[in-house]
This record gives sequence, structure tokens and C-alpha cells, in this order.
Amino acid sequence: MTELERVPPGVDPTVPSSARVYDYLLGGKDNLAVDRAVADRLLVVAPDTRLVARANRHFQVEAVRHLAEQGIRQFIDLGTGIPTTPSIHETARRVHPACRVVYVDYDPVVRLHAQVLLADAPGVAGIQADLRRPADILADPHITGLIDFDQPVCVLMVGVLHFVMDEEDPAGIVAAFRKRMTAGSHLVISHAMAESDPEALAQLRMATAGSPAQATFRTREQVLRLFDGFELIGPGLAPVQDWHLGPEEAHIPLLDGVPRLRVDGGVGRLTA
Repeated sequence: MTELERVPPGVDPTVPSSARVYDYLLGGKDNLAVDRAVADRLLVVAPDTRLVARANRHFQVEAVRHLAEQGIRQFIDLGTGIPTTPSIHETARRVHPACRVVYVDYDPVVRLHAQVLLADAPGVAGIQADLRRPADILADPHITGLIDFDQPVCVLMVGVLHFVMDEEDPAGIVAAFRKRMTAGSHLVISHAMAESDPEALAQLRMATAGSPAQATFRTREQVLRLFDGFELIGPGLAPVQDWHLGPEEAHIPLLDGVPRLRVDGGVGRLTA
């Protein structure tokens, strides 16, 4: 079967997908030629981007593990992407088997993977929905059936808000979830930064202009504003390869030096 014959109905093989580009950077196989072309053009000017992608994933896993150890038992992963190991529910349930997880992504390829992987996983669900419509997500029966907003919840927006344009109001999207969260809940964000190498930014903008993979690179101050209402824990907002909890001597960075494509991550705690 050729690559095009494996494309699910409703997927345009000529349009890059951010989830599939990320999958390729992580070494996955669920991507198309158009996705590999975008990633390869970026890798020419920013060859350490694969390591940044892995560091971003490591940041997400470390944050989930820490929060599960702190007693968080429910997680909403917005912009899930194509599943990779360890998954969010695998990570959380290694700490406590009662953890519940809802995965959310608008990509139909992600939905197909979720249907297969989560078929026999009670307490875990995957839904196809658009982050830009938070009211629809919050009203979805999988959310209302698994997530109790009277108890602390972790909302993950890892590597997704830079695909939300300014006119689509990323701060308003975050606020919609924050309003439903109780004290002790957490928000996890990673975001591509405007402080990245200009040539890398230009190449990525050219490669993805007008497509669903088009990104907006925000400054540190702009990303910090997305955490309004939350108190940052650990190292605060930091490059994902440098973000860690625990003693400094125990941290093993996944890359050396400053990457040309910079992604920062942070974890915020809702205090009131």
C-alpha cells in the first residue's frame, strides 16, 4: 500500500499537519511527504530541532509525573498530537492507577490512533475538537463524564498555542479553562519563542504560511501573560531543555548550547 493509499478520509495529503510534522521530528512514522518536507526545510537552518522536539516531550512527561506525584488525578491534554511513548496516561498512572485523562486534538489522524489505543483503557478518552472552541470541549460528554472541575485538574497546552493566531485570542482560550478550574489546578504550556534564530523563524514561516501548521512566535512577555492567574512553579518559564525540578546536579540536558529554534515551557498553579 502506498503512502497516499494509507491517508484517512478527510485528510488532504498536500497540506502539512503540525501533529504529523512533530511526529516526524520525534522519529515517528505517522507522517506524510508534505510534513517531512516542512520539517526538513527547518532542519537545514536549525539542525538541532529534533533535539528540541524531544526536549519538549521530556518537559511534558516530567511535568505530568511531578503533578501526579503531587496528587493531581485528572488531566486534559489539548493538542495531543500523534501518540508516543510514554503517553500522558501511562506517565500519570505509573504514579497512581486512578488517574483520568482526556486527549483532545482536531487532526483526524490523531483521532484514529486514539480510537485504537484507548479502546481498552477505562478512564481515558480521546475526542476530536478544536482548541479554538473551548466551550465545545468543556461541554463534551467525555470531559463532563471523566473530569470533575470541583477537584484539581491539570490542563496541558504543550506545543499548541503557537498555532493559535493572535486574532483567535489565545489568552481568551486559556481563560475559558482557567474559569472552570479550582484552586490547586495546574496549567502546562510550551511555546515557540520569538527569541529564536531569525533565519529559523523565517524558514518555518515560509514553509507553513497559510496552512494549519502555520505558527505565531511570541515573546517571553507574551507567553508569560498566558499564565495570568497562575503562579509559576519550579524554574518558571524556561527553555524546555533546561526546565526541570529537583537538584541541579541531577539534571541531564538533552542538548548543549542554545538551539536555533527556541521553545520555552512553564507550569503554573492556580492559587485562588
